[in-house]
Parts: sequence; structure tokens; C-alpha cells
Amino acid sequence: MSGHGTPIKMTSRACGPLKGTAEVPGDKSISHRALILGALSVGETKITGLLEGEDVLDTAKAMRAFGAEVTQHGPGSWSVHGVGVGGFAEPEDVIDCGNSGTGVRLIMGAMATSPIVATFTGDGSLRKRPMGRVTDPIRLFGAQAFGRHGGRLPMTILGAPSPAPVRYATPMASAQVKSAVLLAGLNAPGQTVVIEKTPTRDHTERMLRGFGAEITTEVTEQGHVITLQGQPELKAQEVAVPRDPSSAAFPVCAALIVPGSEIVVPGVSQNPTRNGIFITLREMGADLTFENEREEGGEPVADLRVRYSKLHGIDVPAERASAQIDEYPVLSVVAAFAEGVTRMPGVHELRVKESDRIDAMARGLEANGIKIEEDEDTLIVYGCGPEGVPGGGTAVTHLDHRIAMSFMVLGMAAQQPVSVDDGSPIATSFPIFEDLMAGLGAEIVRADR
Repeated sequence: MSGHGTPIKMTSRACGPLKGTAEVPGDKSISHRALILGALSVGETKITGLLEGEDVLDTAKAMRAFGAEVTQHGPGSWSVHGVGVGGFAEPEDVIDCGNSGTGVRLIMGAMATSPIVATFTGDGSLRKRPMGRVTDPIRLFGAQAFGRHGGRLPMTILGAPSPAPVRYATPMASAQVKSAVLLAGLNAPGQTVVIEKTPTRDHTERMLRGFGAEITTEVTEQGHVITLQGQPELKAQEVAVPRDPSSAAFPVCAALIVPGSEIVVPGVSQNPTRNGIFITLREMGADLTFENEREEGGEPVADLRVRYSKLHGIDVPAERASAQIDEYPVLSVVAAFAEGVTRMPGVHELRVKESDRIDAMARGLEANGIKIEEDEDTLIVYGCGPEGVPGGGTAVTHLDHRIAMSFMVLGMAAQQPVSVDDGSPIATSFPIFEDLMAGLGAEIVRADR
């Protein structure tokens, strides 16, 4: 059974050229942060373009449980009346974060320095994911955490009654860990410092600055040193959420592999900590151009024009992994249609996402006739060429939305239809995926229809 109800088997078939405009949803990472920082601010924060997938809606419910007034006014239009830094109330019930690792880890950080108790849980996939990477640093502030064996959900957090600021070097490249520490640091006196050897997506720093926090980033021999002055009064803002580059990657990659395709994906975030997938695709020979480059809501954005391209395999730089970590599943699909070999090193973080994404993609690609190699940190795909992917297999999604969507893209250009055992998790991040792709010309069908 899926953590989202009855499993939904989906099948994708080869289709004609994809044409049109793909208006993908708002950025998931920014949507989570807008709700959380709105709840920690004084006044009314107004948000437009909010992603209304299940992951973000679970974060909205959580902010209500901590005392903020969160209201939907129309599609993508929301407001948050915040309680201020240190103003979270103790929830009356367990906080269910569904499938969202970002949501649960950021919320744990945000409440860890308030003298309250909260218990967190999630679906079957989230309960398997490690929480120690967040509970370890929040203990340094004085919080306590009690969970299942291996530091897994359900997890009860006892917020620090007298928090102390910390200096913390992240042991892995993780924007979730960095953000959890910074959010915890908001209610600690003095300066909280996070040191990253490899820079990760910087939405939290940008948004904290926009809400009025005093935060600086310095590049030193230690790495990126981020310093936050604690106990600010965050002021409510108007947040325009740009479109999600991780969601945009699916129609972009589909257009690249379906002959004759040409699509436009407007208003996509081009944050340099998130746009690695587009750089990689261009290195593979993609006909991908950036038009109408501008800034919205403090984030650089552009309209993407994408045309079908004959691609070639490359060695993807390991140092780019943090800027495209969520896009490796669909990148491995594109690699299957390229000429030659694509090597993707430095991707060990994929082992602890919603699923073990290296294993899930490797097994699914093999089931569809594609040769792969893998180790703990690397995925290698042997390309079959633009018309050489056999298809015909069924991939197991392991409750992972990106695995499901990636194999639906594979089926759009494979010789035989491609299926997934459960496409229901797609609703967590991209609830309009099926309709959007159908509008471009794709053929995705559900077994229950």
C-alpha cells in the first residue's frame, strides 16, 4: 500500500512531438520556507505562486498547529499571520509531515529553540529517512530528541528552554540541515554559525535576509561560513514564489528526447544553487535557451525554450551534485537516450532521499533494457541512442514522486510503454503533472481509468 492511499499504476507510451507552454508549479523549497518564516514573523505575510502539493500543504497545517493563522485565498494565493520568533505554541496533536523530508527537518529546527514539545511523523517513506542529521545539531542548542531506532520517525522534540547559539560544520552537503540550524538559531541569543564545505541551495539565507534577519555569508578556507544574529524581529513580507526548477526538469527533459518537440517553460528559478540540471543538459548537447531573464521575489528567473536534441554522454562534475541533486533521476533517463556513456559521481546523498534513488533508478532502467553500473556514490548509464531505448518494463517507485515522474518521461520516447507500480506520490510535489504533460501531447494513463 502507498502512504498516499491505494497504489495507482501508471503507464506512459511513445507520443508525437511535445508542443506548447508548460506552466509548472511554484518552487517547493521556497514554498516551505515562505510558510515557516511567515509563521515566525510579526504581521501578515502574503504569498503568491505557492505550490499546493501535499508536501507544502502539510507544512501549512503544521504552522497552524504551532499557532500561526494560515489562510488560502485562491489558487497559489495564501496569507500567514505570524507569531514572531520564539512565539510558537505547543501543538495539541502529532505533526504529520506526510512525505516531506524538507518540511519535517525545517520545522524541527524552527521549534527546537522554543520551550515546547512536539511529536513528528510521516508516511512510510518518510519514517525510513534519517533524522539524526538534524537532531544532532539541534541538541547543541539544548533541545532533546527521542525517536525510533536509527533516529527515525516518529520523533518527539523537547525544545530548549534556554537555547545557546552554536557553531556547526555540516558533515554533508544538505540545505535541509543548514536551514534547520539557521532556523533554530533565530531564537538563540548571539550568533549562530553554519560552515559548509560545499555550498547548497541558499533559499533560506535569501529569505531570512528578506524578512529582516541579519545574516552574512563569507567564503573562507573552511568553506562557506554563514553567520546569523539571533533573536531578530522578522517582519512580514510579500513573497512571489518562482516556478520550481526541479518540476521544470520533467517537461524539459521530455521535450529533449521526444523527436520534433519544442516547448516553453516560463518563469523558472535560475538560482545558481539550483540550476545545475540545465547546465548539464546543455553540456550534453541540449538545444535549451534562457529568455526574458529577470528577478522575481529575490530570485533570478528565466523562460526556458527547449527543442528536441540529439544528446551525447558526459562525465558530470561531482561538485555540481548539490546544485542538481533532485534532478539525477530524470537526468539518468535523458542519459539513456544519449549516445555514449554518462557518469554521475558524487551522488551518495541520493541514497537517503524519499527512496534510495540510485538503486531505484538503476533497477528501473535495467527493467527497461538499459545497461547501468552503480556504486555507493556513482551512477553510470550506457546510452542507447535517441531511438534505442527498449522500454517495456515496470519500475518500482518506493513511494518516491521523482522516480515515478522520471519513468513516465522514459516511456514518452521508448520503443515499448513504460509503467510504474505506484504514481500516487506525484501529488506530493507536482499535482498537475499528468494534466500538464497531456496538454503538451504526452500519453500517460492510469490503470484505474
